[in-house]
Amino acid sequence: MRTLLRLGAYQIMYLDRVPAHAAVHSCVELARSMNLERATGFLNGILRNLVRQEDTLAWPDRDIDPQGYITHALSMPAWIAQRWMAQYGVNTAIQLAEFNTRAAPNTLRVNTLKTTRAQMLQQFADAGVEAAATEYAPDGIMVKGSAAAQREWLHRGLFQPQDEASMLVGHLLQVQPGQRILDVCAAPGGKTCHIATLGQNEVEIVALDLHQHRLQQLQDGAQRLGCRNITTLCHDMTTPYPSGEDAPFDTVLVDAPCSGLGVLRRNPELRWRRREQDIAELAGIQRRILHNAGSCVAPGGKLVYSLCTTTPEESSDVVEDFLQHNPDFFMQNLHEVGPAILEGLIASTGYLTTLSTRDVGMDCFFAAVLRRKSGI
Repeated sequence: MRTLLRLGAYQIMYLDRVPAHAAVHSCVELARSMNLERATGFLNGILRNLVRQEDTLAWPDRDIDPQGYITHALSMPAWIAQRWMAQYGVNTAIQLAEFNTRAAPNTLRVNTLKTTRAQMLQQFADAGVEAAATEYAPDGIMVKGSAAAQREWLHRGLFQPQDEASMLVGHLLQVQPGQRILDVCAAPGGKTCHIATLGQNEVEIVALDLHQHRLQQLQDGAQRLGCRNITTLCHDMTTPYPSGEDAPFDTVLVDAPCSGLGVLRRNPELRWRRREQDIAELAGIQRRILHNAGSCVAPGGKLVYSLCTTTPEESSDVVEDFLQHNPDFFMQNLHEVGPAILEGLIASTGYLTTLSTRDVGMDCFFAAVLRRKSGI
């Protein structure tokens, strides 16, 4: 019944081409088809009352009841509203919720194995499509509008859809030819292929994931983009890295599974599936993955931890816990070690943090770079 009421309310309030009486009638008929004849009068009465009062209904006032405003006017669960208000303040929390009611921009990472950003921008211009270079990622393009040619260019592997914040993670690795790199939560492969591209296919990559079918997605994407020297391995990194496999690695990337609160505009249903108690459970998984990934890093090597959420329990708290239990690692302050393109996005703590309301519309991301001491 709650679902039927929501369907009816949505049609009455937002679908201008559906007459109000038709919306009420269709919901009543749906109730009958579900053997809810006894409730049709209730349903009919509520929806007809909504039709009469629609113009007088008011959302909670954003100044008097900001949590109610975020929850009801901006469709954000109360527990997320409470967290964001405590973490960022009321105004930023409201802006962040408003941001997540809008469609994500069409952001593409240019595949520099096959073309350049300048060439790709010219191709968009020739096709009459407005496009511009991203502000921070040196291989990103923001596209406004669409063109049939985009499908052909995607099929040819000239670019990969990817948010700008996600692109920055690959640059944190500061890939050098000849390196051996482990990507422990690799599928569907956007960052894996970016690493191969940054290394001009002169790096050796081992890509892990929990599910074999997702690794097949990665392999298909790598083939389309022309990325080579990628070996896939189905493994759960909440357990130790397989002893029969060749380790350690120069660089290990942990782009961890997380609550996804930084990408709600891309996955709008996630806000209703995620529960607040999930945060602690996910943080436990992340700690185990990062601990096992750390054992794969060579002395002097780099461990990059990233995820697309806003919760400190999954981000800075996980890093601090890892450093406490692994004294052979230290955190690198990104203000000091770069890369230079990230200047302006580094927090005072030395972490990379992007916030959608502040950083030209990027997804909310967190990343830290940890270094294993030499001679360990």
